[in-house]
Amino acid sequence: MATEKTQYDDFIVKGFIISALVWGVASMTFGVIIAFQLVYPQLNFELPWTSFGRLRPLHTNAAIFGFALSVIFATAYHTVQRLCRTRMWNDTLSKIHLALYNLSIVLAAITLPLGYSQSKEYAELEWPIDLLIVVWYVIFFANYLMTVIKRKEEQMYVAIWFYIASFVTVPLLFIVNNIVIPAGFLKSYSVYAGVFDANIQWWYGHNAVAFVLTTPFLGLMYYYLPKHIKQPIYSHRLSIIHFWSLIFIYIWAGPHHLLYSPIPEWLQTTGMVFSIMLWMPSWGGMLNGFLTLTQAKDKIKVDATLKMMLAAVTFYGMSTFEGPLLSIRAVSALGHNTDWIIGHVHSGTLGWVGFMSAAALYYLVPRLWNSNLYSEKLANAHFWLGTLGILLYIISMWVSGITEGSMWRAVGENGELVYKDWVEIVEFLKPFRLFRAIGGTLYLTGIILMVYNFIKTIQNKDSGFVEQDLRIGVKS
Repeated sequence: MATEKTQYDDFIVKGFIISALVWGVASMTFGVIIAFQLVYPQLNFELPWTSFGRLRPLHTNAAIFGFALSVIFATAYHTVQRLCRTRMWNDTLSKIHLALYNLSIVLAAITLPLGYSQSKEYAELEWPIDLLIVVWYVIFFANYLMTVIKRKEEQMYVAIWFYIASFVTVPLLFIVNNIVIPAGFLKSYSVYAGVFDANIQWWYGHNAVAFVLTTPFLGLMYYYLPKHIKQPIYSHRLSIIHFWSLIFIYIWAGPHHLLYSPIPEWLQTTGMVFSIMLWMPSWGGMLNGFLTLTQAKDKIKVDATLKMMLAAVTFYGMSTFEGPLLSIRAVSALGHNTDWIIGHVHSGTLGWVGFMSAAALYYLVPRLWNSNLYSEKLANAHFWLGTLGILLYIISMWVSGITEGSMWRAVGENGELVYKDWVEIVEFLKPFRLFRAIGGTLYLTGIILMVYNFIKTIQNKDSGFVEQDLRIGVKS
């Protein structure tokens, strides 16, 4: 009988794991730098390529499309082979994908600090890099789809459905939003204008969060959570309902980013209504995760990976409650463009995406390199540093954001603004933003501990991996 190592292509999974670790440390380091720049402006160093305006898109692109996408690709390659019981359709295409993908991230890291940008949220990269992305994405998706088509397992588990939904929708969003007229090698102009441009941008921007930072990580949860605890998902039926309702509703929620803007009021209302409807499928998935976790609740105290999965599902529930809440006009009037939105975004990215990514990596690294994790204590330290960092981050941003919105709106008895000087508000918010920077530093420290833990684990490769059975507490 062929062994799993010869049957499956795990080289490509390892490659994307290493990419995730590199871009994860880089993106979060830049995030900490720009967080401190907001408190201490002198850290901009009066250099254009080290300014907040240049480093902020570098941070978001490296975090979303460097770290998160690396995790998505690593887990997609790992899960599809095992759930379909077949090797990737073409190993060479996988390697080309890995190389061109990392080339595109490197080019982004060079061009963004130099100021080459389309100035569109989550879509800053100029047209030559966009074309490169299209090339490697087609290579990846053809390889992935052919692997599914030639599968030996007839039934497709729900995790694959979540991945496929992501991989079908992302190119649609990416291509429509990035149609431009080139005006030079690194300069272009969007074919859209005015409110139409804004609506296309936030249809893309919101659904980049939906189909990059949500649906593939739900696929990841539905595979690695039951695999880790060696128990089936609580409800397969609920997972199917979760899938179809989520992908139908999510795509229409983008206009809630444009409340009180010149786009038609009916469109704003549509975005708000669909956002509120998202509560149902999102919490259905959260409950499915929680109820699955209850089958191994006794082990949460001692298993860092399980703690991260629990925290991730918790933050998924929190952020998917907060998002629809912020889409309501009255709430948006207070929170829009304030630090509250920053706290909301990072509740999802650090709590849901970050912890679920870390849990998947803690699951994969020992198994792929055939070595027990170097230190469970370091993994637990990572969890607690990350949790404390997230809480400092989001609580400070909640307080800062609500304070900020209230100060913007404050009107005196004579009808004039109480705080006419914007800088006065900025100075008042400095302590909250300092706590945010400290929280981000704690989270980054946890990530660095994880990378060190993995380096030591990999150095001990092929020493033999012994899996702990979380159901009965004995080695299997």
